[in-house]
Amino acid sequence: MRRSFALKITFLMLAWLLVAIACQQIPASLFWPALFGALTVPLALLGTAALALYWLRRNWRVALLPLLALLLCWPHVQRGLALHPFRWVSAQVDAKALENAPIGQMPGFLPPVAGSVRLLSANVRIFNVYAQLRDPDYTSSKGFIRWLAASPADVLCLQEFYHEPQGSRENGQVFRAVEHLGKASGRQAFVSKTLTNRIGAEFGLAIFSRYPIVRRGTVSFGQLSQNHAMWADLARPHDTIRVFNLHLQSMSLDENDIVDAAGSRAGFQRKGRGLLRRFRNGAVARATQIDTVLARVARSPYPVLLAGDLNDLPYSYTYDQLADHLQNAWATVGMGIGSTYNGKLPFLRIDQQFAGAEWEVLGCRVHREIPWSDHFPVEAQYRLR
Repeated sequence: MRRSFALKITFLMLAWLLVAIACQQIPASLFWPALFGALTVPLALLGTAALALYWLRRNWRVALLPLLALLLCWPHVQRGLALHPFRWVSAQVDAKALENAPIGQMPGFLPPVAGSVRLLSANVRIFNVYAQLRDPDYTSSKGFIRWLAASPADVLCLQEFYHEPQGSRENGQVFRAVEHLGKASGRQAFVSKTLTNRIGAEFGLAIFSRYPIVRRGTVSFGQLSQNHAMWADLARPHDTIRVFNLHLQSMSLDENDIVDAAGSRAGFQRKGRGLLRRFRNGAVARATQIDTVLARVARSPYPVLLAGDLNDLPYSYTYDQLADHLQNAWATVGMGIGSTYNGKLPFLRIDQQFAGAEWEVLGCRVHREIPWSDHFPVEAQYRLR
């Protein structure tokens, strides 16, 4: 009787896993409840693994069913929990060593490999220029810009970028970011501006490259706004590559509201409906945006690298569409969850790097030692096969 019940649970779990994975293929614009089904993939995988262990002790023949399901779904396991112990190298960096390191000798970066491309992507949160973000003497702003300038990365892809072309009376030269990260660090700059304020400061996305930028362009999602994409063709000594930098629609979820909603029934009644509505609207927008970006990727005449702030989880339509066409750097060579969100909500990996099939992923790191934004920078290294 007990085994009969366990067998029924096993088949139900396998059915749940299949449905949850199928939900990742459905854009929220077509059927928005599917996005919540996709979020249950980790639970379905965990339940399948537990049943495999149970049946290994009871009946190994039945255990083959959940084991086979896990084998077939292994890429989905790697999305949320990358397991590459022999390819991954830890990057533990002492904060004091980072602070005192001379320019050009910053610790913690991936080691150089001849012929490879090192790409570093980061949501820089406008370098904390706003009053509610800044600290005394702009310490975090200076530190972040200095760290990016000292990075050995060949390419920087930055979201929520901020630049003051002439500096300012209040800030001096701190936020002349194009000069610091461009010519002064041996890189060419391409800034896709979405806003210029009353003092002439520029907001948008940016690509900085040690290789010559020979062509460039933007990809708007309707009206050009903070959420858009940009691309640049980079001429290396023996080939040309195309790099995409994107910032997709925000989830528009305040983490304090999420904590309140999860903390009590009254909090959920007060905040829950608004959170669900904003989450749905963001998913609908990102589904359309990623389809637009992938249409541009498909037309690229050169090998593609793509990086940015997806504002979406590995178990989503956004990530799934990218993974169908490109390989994710962290899922390919990382170890662990690789969370990139620097806030109260743990385990969120919303900043990603992807590469076309022509590339071999040599390494990937999340720089959790860099605390100056609500996103941790992601560094990866690639080599054409």
